[in-house]
Amino acid sequence: MLSLILILIASFFFTGIILRTKSISAGRKGPGIFQPVKDVIRLFRKGMVYSNTTSVIFRIAPAVYFSSVLMAMLVVPFGQSKGVLSFNGDFVFFAYVLAIGKFFSIIAALDTGSSFEGMGAGRESLFSLLIEPAFFIVMGSLALLSGYTSFYEIFLVLHIGSYVTYAIAVMATFVVLMIAMIENSRMPIDDPATHLELTMVHEVMILDNSGFDLALIFSAGYIKFAIYGALIVNFFIGMVSNEFAIPLFFAMQFILAVIIGLTESFMARFRMSHNPQFIFALTSVSLLIFFGALLISGKFI
Repeated sequence: MLSLILILIASFFFTGIILRTKSISAGRKGPGIFQPVKDVIRLFRKGMVYSNTTSVIFRIAPAVYFSSVLMAMLVVPFGQSKGVLSFNGDFVFFAYVLAIGKFFSIIAALDTGSSFEGMGAGRESLFSLLIEPAFFIVMGSLALLSGYTSFYEIFLVLHIGSYVTYAIAVMATFVVLMIAMIENSRMPIDDPATHLELTMVHEVMILDNSGFDLALIFSAGYIKFAIYGALIVNFFIGMVSNEFAIPLFFAMQFILAVIIGLTESFMARFRMSHNPQFIFALTSVSLLIFFGALLISGKFI
């Protein structure tokens, strides 16, 4: 339950810190840290408008997407505290419950009958397909290293003490951070501020959503960022007591948000044809983590 509360609190300011960092980097005053939350609250008060071409799939998709993110949040632990749900293989449940939400968001975009939104849905499905091996190789490597298959036990047993484990932690942090940015359609894969038709991915998929439905989609994105941030924090807190782990949690969430903001400020987005190459290259990084786990566990021949 502690992880649930901390993730929800972090989601309130995570995206706002990214926007604030980008504003400062560009020399602008920019919005306040809580402006994204205010925008979502305003959208929750508005009604929805549906096209005549859409079916019930389009109407339920935002709720399914939001629910999938909430379900994924329930299995994320925090240090010595289990998630609301904890069981063997829960990282597989985590990945595929998020995939269910992504699937519904994709078919909802197709349900509009717009080839424009279908283009974005095709790109979104390709990127999610390519990022899946990297996540499972990282989590499989940590499971091999710890001897357990649940998030809570993996992170509880994981200790960083040697050069190899430091390297594994740094590479795992990089891969999970990139997964978070790709899953949330951020730079360098997608620019959430773009309106150039040829380069839009996620934003084009939700053009027909409005009001309450759009608020659910935005809220799910904010929570998802905080969830991936919590996974990264768990790499390092291990057996640290809660009195030190909680401040460390928020400090690392802040640092991750600033890193994402700086990345989006100073790094140009890739050409669309280069995105699959970059995403698939993350699998190569995760393979290095796998070889490191084999080396530490003495199974490398």
